[in-house]
Amino acid sequence: MSWSTGTRILREALEASREPAAIARYDARELGGLPPPVQRFFRAVLTDGQPVVTAVSVEQAGTIDMGTSKPRWKPFTAQQRIVTRRPGFDWDARIMMLPGVPVRIHDAYVAGVGTLHGDLFGLVPVVDLTHSAELARGELMRYFAEAAWYPTALLPSQGVRWEAVDENSALATLTDGPVSLALTFRFHPDGPIDKVRAASRARMVDGQLSSAPWQGRFRDDANRGGMQVPLQGEVAWILPEGVKPYWRGTATSLTYEFAP
Repeated sequence: MSWSTGTRILREALEASREPAAIARYDARELGGLPPPVQRFFRAVLTDGQPVVTAVSVEQAGTIDMGTSKPRWKPFTAQQRIVTRRPGFDWDARIMMLPGVPVRIHDAYVAGVGTLHGDLFGLVPVVDLTHSAELARGELMRYFAEAAWYPTALLPSQGVRWEAVDENSALATLTDGPVSLALTFRFHPDGPIDKVRAASRARMVDGQLSSAPWQGRFRDDANRGGMQVPLQGEVAWILPEGVKPYWRGTATSLTYEFAP
């Protein structure tokens, strides 16, 4: 199967999984009772009446660490399609391992199923994982953390439960089908998300899935689609030897679809 055909099949399945929006617009009255840092976040990044994001297309550029024993940062570009109800995404990336030697990657969560598939030149398979409960959980975790780009998906009306942690942090819980997970969101004092952390997330080590604490950090907020969203981020594993970043990127384009 060609890379373009595989991409089309994944994207069609993602679109077929979409459900109607629960609400059309954000109403600030739903913030009542939320932890103070969560209220500050929503008031900083949304305005009352903001249409709810139903889908977003993201173009990205950055570097990704393809090393094992030592870092091997390689440039990548990617196109990502995200839908917020039912939550899902497909990340279609092109990583240049050497000049003229690309690896193509699909990292996806579609209708409750996680997928990690990579091909050399888009033709020769180098990794192919799917239908694993741990992989599905890890991919839903990625969707949840990246909601910094589509912050209406973090509202209580979208099914997210918030619990206080401290004056700048809160624990958020999301459930999709049989999968329920929690992430700790840390916010800047003026509102936006600074860091998202998971106690454990699946990771590939020598071709096998293992797990480790994981975090994403965000910066360079800007107005996109009427919302304040971060344009840059870094993702890292929290290992016994220290923090190991493996992804650094910029959202070069964000194109939103909103509830009617």
